[in-house]
Amino acid sequence: MTNELQIIDLIEGTGKAAVKGALIKAHYTGWLADGTKFDSSHDRGQQFQCVIGTGRVIKGWDQGILDINTGSGIVVSAMKVGGKRKLIVPAHLAYGERQMGKLIPPNSDLTFEIELFEVLTRDD
Repeated sequence: MTNELQIIDLIEGTGKAAVKGALIKAHYTGWLADGTKFDSSHDRGQQFQCVIGTGRVIKGWDQGILDINTGSGIVVSAMKVGGKRKLIVPAHLAYGERQMGKLIPPNSDLTFEIELFEVLTRDD
């Protein structure tokens, strides 16, 4: 596993782009590196909502959904409504040395598939 966040657009969205401080609504599924599913908003039948870019979710989500300069000169554009993105998140951008619940051991690299449905900003 690489030590950098990997961002793979599965479907490029055409709607409003996610911006820091926006409320986003999305469906996601998360897996451990061995393929074990540890969480999914689909299973709950309810979209996940959070304010993005303000530290309310793991760093890998904040960085993987917003505009990011990867440091190697590559700029990844923010996710847009209608898009589906795969994030491969190294442990230090996930939960680090912390155990999360029963399913996520310490130092776990995580993979997420996120589908973005709505971006709400103060202007809306």
